[in-house]
Amino acid sequence: MKRLHRLLEPMSRAVTYTRWLHLFLGAVAAVLVGGIFPGLEDPSAGMWLLLLFLPLPLLALAALVPGTRVAETVQARLLLYPGPRAPGEHPVPTIAGSPSASWTDRWRVFVWLTLRLWLGFTVTALTFHGVVLTLGLVMPSLWPPFGPAPMPLPGRWQWWYPLLAPVTAAALAALVRGSGALMAGLAPRLLGPSPAERLAELEERTERLLERTRLARELHDTIGHALTLAVVQAGAARAAGTPEFTERALAAIEDTGREALSELDRVLRLLREDAGPAARRPTLAHAGRLVESARGAGAEVTTRITGDLGAVPGPVSREGYRMLQECLTNVLRHAGPVPVTVRVEALGGRLELEVRNKRPAGSGGHRGGGSGLRGLRERAVLLGGAAAYGPHDGFWRVHVTLPLQ
Repeated sequence: MKRLHRLLEPMSRAVTYTRWLHLFLGAVAAVLVGGIFPGLEDPSAGMWLLLLFLPLPLLALAALVPGTRVAETVQARLLLYPGPRAPGEHPVPTIAGSPSASWTDRWRVFVWLTLRLWLGFTVTALTFHGVVLTLGLVMPSLWPPFGPAPMPLPGRWQWWYPLLAPVTAAALAALVRGSGALMAGLAPRLLGPSPAERLAELEERTERLLERTRLARELHDTIGHALTLAVVQAGAARAAGTPEFTERALAAIEDTGREALSELDRVLRLLREDAGPAARRPTLAHAGRLVESARGAGAEVTTRITGDLGAVPGPVSREGYRMLQECLTNVLRHAGPVPVTVRVEALGGRLELEVRNKRPAGSGGHRGGGSGLRGLRERAVLLGGAAAYGPHDGFWRVHVTLPLQ
């Protein structure tokens, strides 16, 4: 019973009949051309074979039209892959939905139209004769030859002929199912994206992923920095217990929150396609407010700046600001308000950024596997530089080198 159910199950699915219809439509060109020449009245076997080649010039002209690929793609999606997929069935393959853009695309469309013509015409003819033969085996009155039919039924009807009807019906079902599956397998190869289209799609997807990664880093840097400062400053104000320090901490939290809101608005503008130009990202020229924020949180920050930071190229200066922000945030998050030394040097065609902080007793330093430090190293590599971090002479040190060219 299971084998019988497995054999009959495809005939109960809609996809079998939509693919059957797809094959019938493929034979329309042969029928239309054959109706004009050589005609469909009493055709010989040679004439039937001729109908497979007469429409080819028309199919070649149709393949030259870029929109033919779109029309065939729509029809293939509707008829070859209709409805939801059955459990365990392969997902719908990728089929290009764009017009033909090259001669290779047009050639593939022509091959598709030709195979669809040949296979559709063959399935249509065999379907007609298979139905006639199955009915003739069951009904004695239909067994004699059907006039000029290409496949007349020979001899006289015998009583055991109905036993053969399931065989012819099963053969017809297997033919329809196999032909439909063949067309479904050929569709992604002949109508699917070309290598150039796949490469363009891959590049576009990579650009989207890179942009999403960059925006995620922006949110991590800005919001993470603001929340870290707010938490540290609030804790320090509670520990100090003096109105003066509490007032300074609240003012610092207010400034940090306002800056974070501005940065969040800028990032959200980048996500909205219809938004106006986003605000400019901060650069190393604005590093002073990072230092002041860290000092407001209780850290003793010592800075040493060498060179003209205003002359640092925009991409390097903006990423350098984010790296410094990440370093100071990590200091406050993992080490607390400890002494910090910041060195920024823009000389000799390169930018050096170094942040050192005292490691509290019993502290293992910063967690080197965090996404922030990994992102910092990735930023440096993308700019052609390098970044290193870890324990160094009793301190925790982050050292970044970026080329200025």
